[in-house]
Amino acid sequence: MTARGLGICGIGAVSGYGWGREPLWDGLLSGKPAATVTPDLGRNPCGGVWVARVPDGGEERDGPSRFARAMHAAAREAIEDASNRGWRPGRRVGLLHAVVLGEVDLWREFYTTRGGELSVHEYLALMPSTPMSTLMQEYGFHGPAMNVSAMCASGNAGLLTAMSWLDAGLVDDVVFVATDLSLTPENVLHFVRLGVAVTDAEPLQACRPFQQGSRGFIMGEASVSFVLSNRTGNPYARTLGGSMSHDAHHVTSIDPELGQITACFQDALANAGVPASAVRYLNAHGPGTAQCDAAEAAVLDHLFPSNTDVYSVKPLTGHCQGAASAIEVAVAALGYDRGLVPAPPMVAPGHPRLLNGASPITDGITIKSSLGMGGHNSVILLAPPS
Repeated sequence: MTARGLGICGIGAVSGYGWGREPLWDGLLSGKPAATVTPDLGRNPCGGVWVARVPDGGEERDGPSRFARAMHAAAREAIEDASNRGWRPGRRVGLLHAVVLGEVDLWREFYTTRGGELSVHEYLALMPSTPMSTLMQEYGFHGPAMNVSAMCASGNAGLLTAMSWLDAGLVDDVVFVATDLSLTPENVLHFVRLGVAVTDAEPLQACRPFQQGSRGFIMGEASVSFVLSNRTGNPYARTLGGSMSHDAHHVTSIDPELGQITACFQDALANAGVPASAVRYLNAHGPGTAQCDAAEAAVLDHLFPSNTDVYSVKPLTGHCQGAASAIEVAVAALGYDRGLVPAPPMVAPGHPRLLNGASPITDGITIKSSLGMGGHNSVILLAPPS
């Protein structure tokens, strides 16, 4: 890596707030959650659930599903944004797509209503390679293209993979997209049964990361894209380094000893060449669940100085599963560009270092953690562009 790190040169987003990064930013600054009561996902007596679902939209040419349309829309917005900020693609542009559950609507239809009867063209639309292939064709990119999957840590995993590609000289630039539009009734129901998702209460009352009375997270959807390059002087932010590890402990629960999580933070700091004293913000995984919030609060108190603030935007965006850490990185990068941390408002007593609502940003370093289900620990460090 160069001393300046890898530049985030363009950003695109589709979220529960709508299609585009400006609806995302405006929604965050409003302090109002993206989630609404969605009747067609309801399996309760009230006939609806609170979720931050991506609304219908996008371009028909990108495929029959919201998933493919959102992936293409986010990538196009990021590429156009980067181009407007001075980026010009190199000879080898790679594509990384973070996916945990892809095309769930089409697969659900394939098995439950179509009886497996599809045309060849329709069947190809189910494949995770298809939206990647059509995007590569659209722009004439010829670098490597592959999917990345590490549960909720997939966004951080994609960024670290992009850094390794650039370090190894495999690519000149990377377009990275993280997409998760998986809120079918079945998926929502099972996350509720796992005891982590809340659907029966307003988001700010249900999901209170690092505050008293938090019950879990509101589920969300998103597709977020970045253009990543060292060949432009006008990035939103720079990724300095990071680390990933695995608890090897349980399929859902965190190791209560916190050894691997703590080591992942320490390894990320070492990889980036940054002392803990230089970290100004912890952009936390912060899902509002008891064990995750307690784990990150313990690391915050143990490793970082008293002026390191913490925040989580999951009460506003919802927990976007495979796109969670990507949308949260986008929030941090846009924050550096616009001078604000768009933290949610506090609604209950909480950690003394928890930000309360949108706050002016300083030029310090942000450490972004993401703890994926099953023990996927990931941490990256982000710095202002200069």
